[in-house]
Amino acid sequence: MGKLWKVLSLVCVSVFLSVSMLWAAETLKFGVAGAHSGDLASYGLPSVNAAELVVQKYNAKGGLLGKQIEVIKGDDQCKPELATNVATKMVSDGAVVVLGHICSGATKAALPIYKEAKIVVMSPSATNPPLTQSGDYPNFFRTIASDDAQGKLAAEFIIENLKLKKVAIIHDKGDYGKGYATYVKQFIEEMGGAKVVLFEGVTPGAVDYSAVVQKVKQSGAEVVVFGGYHPEASKIVTTMRKKRMKIPFVSDDGVKDDTFIKVAGKYAEGVYATGPKDVSANPLYKQAEEEHRKAYGTAPGVFFFNAYAAAQCMLNAIEKAGSTKYEDIVKVLRTEYVETPLGKIRFDEKGDAEGVGFSVYQVQNGKFVELSK
Repeated sequence: MGKLWKVLSLVCVSVFLSVSMLWAAETLKFGVAGAHSGDLASYGLPSVNAAELVVQKYNAKGGLLGKQIEVIKGDDQCKPELATNVATKMVSDGAVVVLGHICSGATKAALPIYKEAKIVVMSPSATNPPLTQSGDYPNFFRTIASDDAQGKLAAEFIIENLKLKKVAIIHDKGDYGKGYATYVKQFIEEMGGAKVVLFEGVTPGAVDYSAVVQKVKQSGAEVVVFGGYHPEASKIVTTMRKKRMKIPFVSDDGVKDDTFIKVAGKYAEGVYATGPKDVSANPLYKQAEEEHRKAYGTAPGVFFFNAYAAAQCMLNAIEKAGSTKYEDIVKVLRTEYVETPLGKIRFDEKGDAEGVGFSVYQVQNGKFVELSK
């Protein structure tokens, strides 16, 4: 009986492995990498939903290149050290393209691995300019504008709209946060009419930011600019308001997230943040939003539409190329326009989406409201 059981077990394992290998061979792997858990999961999970919705539509029509598309996920929690592990696994699992990563630091860490493997990566949210502008990563594309555009908009808004003269700039020391802050500083100095009175980095994850808030107060700043993500921003603005500092707080698309409002509560009111343009009048935007509500029962989260567009563009490139070869996919991405929730887009030689930009938003009555494009 023991020997028979062992034989049957081996047969079952063999059958399982054969079926698994057959399934792997018969599917086209679509990778989705980003923060799927942890403090920044609200940035990454919408991309998973977007990918699944776009893939479902393709699969309902028969898939691509005679194969069904399989979504494979990798959680990097927006941490560079985890992103390299995710990228390595994506390559070993046979991903033909990857939607992600979400945070600029994690994206930068992962890109060399994808570059060596000749895999196209497209992010809905990684805005650090050198990711495309350096020319180091020809395999990288994004459906969001870069931080230099975002930093310029913030600087213009402070000088031309708010008409403030003394600016305190703080950041989280990361590729994204410090990069954004540096561009704001650069454009304020270039434009003239305002002065940067403080430029300071803070440690992400700290319990208390009273020290840097005190420095802001002592600097005589009329406005605070923060480069980074919502966990730190919510703590900083809360500390400021509790200390009766009523000066404007201006931040980036890492803060333009409903999670920031939930965490900061009443102290979020009045906060400004730059973020992707409001394209909600686009019929395809409304269609994608309805698909999300129907499938998941909620409104889409931040970067959902950028991720939806990215998934569309990559799968369209494979379809038009009739191939999963790196060179063929890249050629289509740079020459073929795709109708997306963001509008009709294609990508320039650097990998940036043409026609995609930022707007300024403000929290009003518990919601981000677009002020200017």
